[in-house]
Amino acid sequence: MAKPIVKLTNINKHFGPIDVLHDISLEVNAGEVLCLLGDNGAGKSTVIKTLAGVFKPSSGTIEMDGEIVEFTGPRDAANRGIATVHQFGGTFPLMSIGRSFFVGVEPTRKFGPFNIFDRKTANEIAVRAVREFGITRIDDGDRLVGGLSGGERQALAIARAVHLGARVLILDEPTAALGVKEAAHVLRIVLQARQRGLAVIFITHNVVHALTVGDHFAVLIRGAKAADFKKGEKSREEITDLMAGGEAMAELEAEIKSYSAGQTPQAN
Repeated sequence: MAKPIVKLTNINKHFGPIDVLHDISLEVNAGEVLCLLGDNGAGKSTVIKTLAGVFKPSSGTIEMDGEIVEFTGPRDAANRGIATVHQFGGTFPLMSIGRSFFVGVEPTRKFGPFNIFDRKTANEIAVRAVREFGITRIDDGDRLVGGLSGGERQALAIARAVHLGARVLILDEPTAALGVKEAAHVLRIVLQARQRGLAVIFITHNVVHALTVGDHFAVLIRGAKAADFKKGEKSREEITDLMAGGEAMAELEAEIKSYSAGQTPQAN
């Protein structure tokens, strides 16, 4: 059996006296979408920043292909094939599509004694890469990124990560600020990335979106893993209840019943 591309074992993270993550263990395989679910403050961002090399775990291990790794920073994680696409795509509104696609790794050509940015090559590659993900409206690499829709920016960022050799694609709330049509297109792109054999970690608080693309799910509550399950093992309602904390939902239901019965709930 193939080893997971990425495996986190008993990851703990604290900042001074504040414990943020508690014994987080996760794994994701090639061609699989792991959905990391949780409400605001659940610890999702800290998990992905630890995996992406922004934070070092206080304890625990990160493995890639069965080998324990220690990232010295985000560039080190990126060099090992871990790419993170944030909510607004991490693109640059005042840059052209071609320039934004290759920022930091610009193709160059000779101009006398100088190496200058090869705009033609960059534009051709960027447009082709984005169109392969179904964004056929983009046909000009000189177009400014700021003129793209939110879904198109996400597609540009994902296409860039794949082109630059990402093996693990971390998507941080990629559909949070999008309309229904654009969100649906981003979800199709996630499925395409899975079909290409990438390991995808999809961070969201939208259960419907998670169930649409996910193979494997983990729910975080207050920095701890509350549940870990495969597709089909839990219903949408069960997942929503888990994300809400289960006990908190039960307390709310009891309070509603007490109001219905004409009782005054006791203050905590």
